[in-house]
Amino acid sequence: MTLFDLNDLKNILNSKTFQNIGYLPRWIIFFIDVFIVSLACGITYVIVDSLNVHYASRLAILSQNALIVLINAILFYYFKTYAGILRHSTFIDGVKLLIATSTAYFVLVVINYSYQIIFNVKIFLTTGLFITYVITFLLLFLFRILVKNIFEIYLRTEDRRKLVKAVIYGADANAISVANALKTENPSRFNVVAFVDKFKQNNTSKSILDLPILNQNKSIHVILRSVNAQVLIITEKSLSKEELVDIVEECLEYNLKVFTVPLITNWEDERQISHQLKNFAIEDLLNRKPIQLDFKTISSQIKGKTILITGAAGSIGSEIVRQIINFEPLHVLILDQAESPLHSLYLETEAFSDKIKIKTILADVTDYSAMEAVFERYKPDFIYHAAAYKHVPLMEENPSQAILTNVMGTKNLADLSIKYFAEKFVFISTDKAVNPSSVMGASKRIAEKYVQSLNNHLQKNKTNTTTKFITTRFGNVLGSNGSVVPLFSKQINEGGPITVTHPEIIRYFMTIPEACQLVLEAGAMGKGGEIFIFDMGEPIKIIDLAKKMIRLAGFIPDKEIEIKIIGLRPGEKLFEELLNDTSKTLPTHNTKILISQDVYEDFDTLSVAVKDLFLSSTKLSNNDIVSKMKKIVPEFSSMNSVFEKLDIKN
Repeated sequence: MTLFDLNDLKNILNSKTFQNIGYLPRWIIFFIDVFIVSLACGITYVIVDSLNVHYASRLAILSQNALIVLINAILFYYFKTYAGILRHSTFIDGVKLLIATSTAYFVLVVINYSYQIIFNVKIFLTTGLFITYVITFLLLFLFRILVKNIFEIYLRTEDRRKLVKAVIYGADANAISVANALKTENPSRFNVVAFVDKFKQNNTSKSILDLPILNQNKSIHVILRSVNAQVLIITEKSLSKEELVDIVEECLEYNLKVFTVPLITNWEDERQISHQLKNFAIEDLLNRKPIQLDFKTISSQIKGKTILITGAAGSIGSEIVRQIINFEPLHVLILDQAESPLHSLYLETEAFSDKIKIKTILADVTDYSAMEAVFERYKPDFIYHAAAYKHVPLMEENPSQAILTNVMGTKNLADLSIKYFAEKFVFISTDKAVNPSSVMGASKRIAEKYVQSLNNHLQKNKTNTTTKFITTRFGNVLGSNGSVVPLFSKQINEGGPITVTHPEIIRYFMTIPEACQLVLEAGAMGKGGEIFIFDMGEPIKIIDLAKKMIRLAGFIPDKEIEIKIIGLRPGEKLFEELLNDTSKTLPTHNTKILISQDVYEDFDTLSVAVKDLFLSSTKLSNNDIVSKMKKIVPEFSSMNSVFEKLDIKN
């Protein structure tokens, strides 16, 4: 918008003029400010004239005032004092006005005394200039305060019943800023009716912004009901994770909405504060203690090294890339066969290319020649192997592809790691590999066995290779491509129903960053041959997860959003395990990581079976492929009605 856009005059001369006055064209604000300077000159003339003060000047009083107005107008334009929206005027706007009017006063004083030196007479009465300067600033400032207050009064007197009543949990500067931001928000969403202070229990006689401070001597839902509020906005940053989760879950149980806002750093921009208000995500409700990582050990191993991450465009692989970068490796190789997601990751990491060499590689881990070309050229020190097919029902339909990617892809990378003397190979597995009930889980278990037996074979035969093979095993990851969370979010956005396979199905969950942090920690502490299992916390019923997500979205389960039970999918079981029946665990220095003690397979026997499986996967029927998988993994008990009757003797 230009300063003098006459078309804007039409926009304010309509039926909604008053409602939109906060967005007056800047040229109107500019002329109002100029008029205020003229008014200040007139007031100064009256004051000086009433004191019977007379002084000689070569300019008439109108010419003097015109010069004062002109100098102020030029400086208003230069400092853009007219650019702010009146109803959102802040301290910064006041500072701009002070600088502009002070500079105008200084310029006029310089002109006045320069003229006196040359012509031996002043243009202005110096005292009159100062009075004009003070009155100008005060009128300009008061004008903005007046407009802002008028709007606040207008907003307070409009039909507040249409707004959702909200209580702010917190009573510090952060809470006050949020309350002010919500008061001036346009369009308004919330009517803040009270504050809750967790630290002071006797604040009944005190208030903030003319709003009461409620005592936290009752449950949160009772406090909100007492003031007829439907929303709790949490600004208190001293709450522990447990306290926060308790408050949120209590509100969800009583169908109360909960919002939070990050720590405010820009105290002036109230519009930005209100925009940052956000719903809780399901990840925020995982009541898990923060992970304490051994950053020193991880950094000492990774810094200055070449790191290869396969499946780098996936949810787990991409997060490993982000976290690896923080440890200052020399070279990061991000490899995936998915072109568009890989390109997106490259654009995200491009900002780090000045300090770290980042190479994007579009390739398939099942292509041995392509993988060898990568190893031969870059000779990676660490390999984090996250590439895999992981959708259980899809792999039930396509077991040959599960063998190719999950088994042979892992074998290719493991063999090349030995050939090119990589330091560590970290294989990312899944809890579905434990007593597998699906083709996907069985394929990951075969890959686990191959990596473990290979490491054991190398150690027993005391070969000159230095590669250490480490396996990490964990459950479902919230927000990953294979997680139910994105599916549930999509179904909620579409109005439901949410589809749950079984009312009793349970899963372990952790967040993507948490899982990747533990992968890095396990990779750093691994000596070779271990299967590290992660503390996944308490298992969660999928139906309970669905209900929480519905409530977090502001709906009522089974009333506004239906939950539909559709039955277990092929290969799916009610609960996942982290250990085989015969396995035992050993602790590590990190309480969230345990070592599974599994029985090692004979490498030569397993290697022959894996090669036979690979050769058969492109020729045999699905039934024959699954039969061969059951020979390698006897504990594989298929939950797919097509495969469950197969005997390993077949």
